Amino acid sequence: MSSEKSVLRLAEQLDGSGTLTREGADQLVRAVAAAKATATGFGCEDLMAFATSAVREAGNSAEVLERVRTETGVDLRVLSGEDEARYTFLAVRRWYGWSAGRLLCLDIGGGSLELAVGVDEAPEEACSVPLGAGRLTRTRFRGDPPSRAEVRETAEWLAEQLAPVAKRLKRVGPPDRVVATSKTFRTLARLTGAAPSSAGPRARRVLTDAGLRQLLAFISRMSATDLAELEGVSPSRAHQLVAGALVAEATMRALSLTELEICPWALREGVILRRLDHINGLDQDTPEDRPRRTGDTGRTGRHGARWS
Repeated sequence: MSSEKSVLRLAEQLDGSGTLTREGADQLVRAVAAAKATATGFGCEDLMAFATSAVREAGNSAEVLERVRTETGVDLRVLSGEDEARYTFLAVRRWYGWSAGRLLCLDIGGGSLELAVGVDEAPEEACSVPLGAGRLTRTRFRGDPPSRAEVRETAEWLAEQLAPVAKRLKRVGPPDRVVATSKTFRTLARLTGAAPSSAGPRARRVLTDAGLRQLLAFISRMSATDLAELEGVSPSRAHQLVAGALVAEATMRALSLTELEICPWALREGVILRRLDHINGLDQDTPEDRPRRTGDTGRTGRHGARWS
């Protein structure tokens, strides 16, 4: 019905101690208030508001959530990393259908990387690791562009971090279809020649390992200002594109992937789909499996929002 976005990059608003800064909290409050006003304007009866890795992992998470609740009247529900992976997997399954067989789903966010694999609507394995593009940009890079040593060391470090995750996922069995979601993967695919968004959501978009390696060698030498000039690159995300590409390349290498497809549905759609299933009595989840919110009535509206 309607879509509205405010780019906050909260993963980059965490200080050295892991606390969300005052500026980050201020931005979050303003974004929630604005989204609530939009939803109210559309006549939404029930607002589904949820937060992901940056809010989940902030040392002052409880304080920030209470401030949002007090100043906006919105009770943000915090998803666990595994919940993120499970809901994203559900959205991908519904998009491709049962004929896709065993799905492997990848999602790079600002603070974390989610992975899930399975043959059903619920994945057999789902995990989340703190390897988001924003987080790595903040913690691994000092220059713009990052030095060659930083790029090389980060790639080696990522390989170490992903080795046990890949081993866990590979035990499930080889996937029939590998799918990626998120703005990072969409941008990387576009830069390697995939169809633009104007081609419509049904246009098949792929990202290959060869194309990604060539792209990484090119963009790792460019500043964020220069990257923002490339077609398909959002100025607000240009500075974390190199980190995102490193995570994507390391993940594909760890899982021995040569190609993946880009799915337009992701976490937001997964949460909405599961909520609709619950209302219609079709879901098999227990209440503990769904996003937490005090006073959940089980009713839904038409406006979903996510802050990460």
